[in-house]
Amino acid sequence: MTASIPGRLHPVDLARVAAVGLRTRRTRAALSALGIAIGVAAMVAVLGLSASSQAGLLAEIDKLGTNLLTVAPGQSLTGQDARLPLQAPGMIGRIPAVEAVQSTGDTKVNAFRSPLIPGLQTNGLTVNAASLDLPAAVRTTVAEGRYLNAATATQPVAVLGSAAARRLGIARVHPGMRIWVGGQWFYVSGILSPAALSPEIDSSVLVGYPAARRYLDFDGHPSMIYVRARTGHVEEVHGLLGATANPRNAGEVRVSQPSAALVARAAAESALNGLFLGLGAVALLVGGIGVANTMVISVLERRSEIGLRRALGATRGGIRLQFLSEAVLLAALGGAAGVALGVAATVVYASVKGWATIVPMLAWGGGLGAAVVIGGVAGLLPALRAARMPPTEALRTA
Repeated sequence: MTASIPGRLHPVDLARVAAVGLRTRRTRAALSALGIAIGVAAMVAVLGLSASSQAGLLAEIDKLGTNLLTVAPGQSLTGQDARLPLQAPGMIGRIPAVEAVQSTGDTKVNAFRSPLIPGLQTNGLTVNAASLDLPAAVRTTVAEGRYLNAATATQPVAVLGSAAARRLGIARVHPGMRIWVGGQWFYVSGILSPAALSPEIDSSVLVGYPAARRYLDFDGHPSMIYVRARTGHVEEVHGLLGATANPRNAGEVRVSQPSAALVARAAAESALNGLFLGLGAVALLVGGIGVANTMVISVLERRSEIGLRRALGATRGGIRLQFLSEAVLLAALGGAAGVALGVAATVVYASVKGWATIVPMLAWGGGLGAAVVIGGVAGLLPALRAARMPPTEALRTA
């Protein structure tokens, strides 16, 4: 405190006076600012992690391609399961804007690690006939061993999806490895990496079409057709696939775009952010109550200072502005600490996940702004109380 205090303080002097009040009660100020920091950190982290995860997902979708379409049988008018014609993949391949067509067909048999396993313990696995260029069409690779070729597609040889291999307890492929498929042994030639756009392949045991017909009594009808369209012609191809795959009953064909499902999943995840933002807002509100409590106690403890300043010429407005500035400064410091914590959490988690770190301006700017507003609201009542205190009463009660 100076010997002479003007009625109105310069903004720099006002900030200095507000900071003095916080420095003299550091522990209390730190605890009050902690509530603000936790609320702001939660809000920044939620928005930052959401933006980073969506960016990572969209980058993954761009890498996998948004031009993959799938064709599957729907239902007939009587409600029965429809079937795709045997010629459906070939007919789709004649569409000018189609780059690649691959397919799988459900053989209706089960696969087990050995014939000693009970038939009811299927582990959710399906055995599908698969075309030879399927991995390239769905943008996956062979993690272990080799995929089917023209020779092995005619023999009792199987390739496992990533989830199928895990459920069967197979981590590596070695010569002579066999599994029990449809009542007979099939040799395992490879394991696929996860297929992000086609998760049904992950839980599949894949065999060649000729082998499926020969050993598993497969009828040859495809149950899923994977179509890669030229970029920029996806919607055009999408509109033609139903009638092309089944000209007689186009309504019995289901056409979908797997990447659209991933985008929808990202939107659903962002919708959940409202819940976490609400929790952050609650923490911010609790922090604001802490600031208000700190400022009320500060006014009671500093009555002598208030009385002396009023006696030396400080106006009620100056006193009010001093304590209001102190509350705003306290909340702003907590908000800045919360922004730093939220950004740090986003950077660490995004780095672990391999995402690009994105913290929207709305996250840190809005968090800091919310902290300042909370501080102003929380400090308004204590500031008014301090301004209404007569100098004689303040000095006498002090």
